Amino acid sequence: MSSSNAMPWRLVIAACIGMFAATATGSTRAPFLTDMALDLQVSLPAIANLFGLTATVWGISSYITGYSSDRIGRRLFLLASPVCLALTMVAAANAPNYWILVGIIILAATCCGAYTSAALTEVSVRTPNNFQGRALGYVMSGQSLTLLVGIPTSAWLGAIVGWRGIHVALAALALFSAFTMYLALRRRASDNAVSTSPAAARVPISQVMSGPIIRLFLALIAERVCFGLATFYYASYLRTVYDLPIEAVAFPLVLFAIGNIIGTVAGGQVADRLPYRRISFAIALCCAGCIALPWFLWQQSPFVTITFGVAFAFFNALSRPSLLAALAEVPANVRGVVMGLNSSFASVGWLVAALVGGWLYAGIGFTGFGPVMFVMCLMASAVVVPDSRIRYRAEL
Repeated sequence: MSSSNAMPWRLVIAACIGMFAATATGSTRAPFLTDMALDLQVSLPAIANLFGLTATVWGISSYITGYSSDRIGRRLFLLASPVCLALTMVAAANAPNYWILVGIIILAATCCGAYTSAALTEVSVRTPNNFQGRALGYVMSGQSLTLLVGIPTSAWLGAIVGWRGIHVALAALALFSAFTMYLALRRRASDNAVSTSPAAARVPISQVMSGPIIRLFLALIAERVCFGLATFYYASYLRTVYDLPIEAVAFPLVLFAIGNIIGTVAGGQVADRLPYRRISFAIALCCAGCIALPWFLWQQSPFVTITFGVAFAFFNALSRPSLLAALAEVPANVRGVVMGLNSSFASVGWLVAALVGGWLYAGIGFTGFGPVMFVMCLMASAVVVPDSRIRYRAEL
């Protein structure tokens, strides 16, 4: 652990940029599903399935990287992963057919999982405990920036260079993230936070998967299901209920992303200033669940629906840093595998959200989303109740 009781800003900023780059390599394909399907001569669902493939491989890669980084260190993953990601994006831009693109996407998702797992672990280990909520919140805001900046920019730029050109731009972004991480790590080359000796590197799975950690992972899955339902289907909800053209949903999505970013930053403050992080997580997520009910059930006007959407994004994001900071409260020599499993279980939540959302939409429509999200938020909150008395130790 760094002896300085301060935020490692260079590392946090570099990790945020890398998180933005990793998330953007998958999500920025959203505006080009039709174009990619026509170019590669496959159906639209075949292109859409790349999102599920990315989530699955990302989760597996995160766990493997987390386990490995506890044994051999994280520097290799932090520097090599974005460089390899850039190479896969260049390859994707030149993919001649769908199946070659599938192989490239598997490699890209592997790089993304390796980077995000190592970055979250490195930031948590090099940040004092009473700053971890804020540091991890800032890093996770890189994902929110994809909604706010990445997707709109890719749609605008893609009109000029096409989906293949977008992948070249993503390669440049990945290289930039590698450069910023190199600068951050070079400044602290002598500060090796985790021992890589054989004695310290052995990580029994029983030591990691204690009761409180398992319950946090279960809460994480439920929380990601709620957020996945919101992000996957919010635009379709607005267009279906209010008969809005596609260009009209851009502004509500921007507001949703802003609410998510503000909530993430505020959630970092809450996680570090209130001593019971599980209680902070549960209260914020309960608020999000209560907002989800009228968000999808009370279809009064676009203004009301958009307002509820921003409020949900804020409270959902408010809960996340407390959850991440609670997961980081494990010994440093097992933190890599815990942070890797964080992404793995989050991927499960995303996949469940995609499946459940499709079933709800085809069955009872959007009116079923609110009650399901409400129940999932309550379940996630209730799961951490047995450990709600666990208090973090602030390093003063």
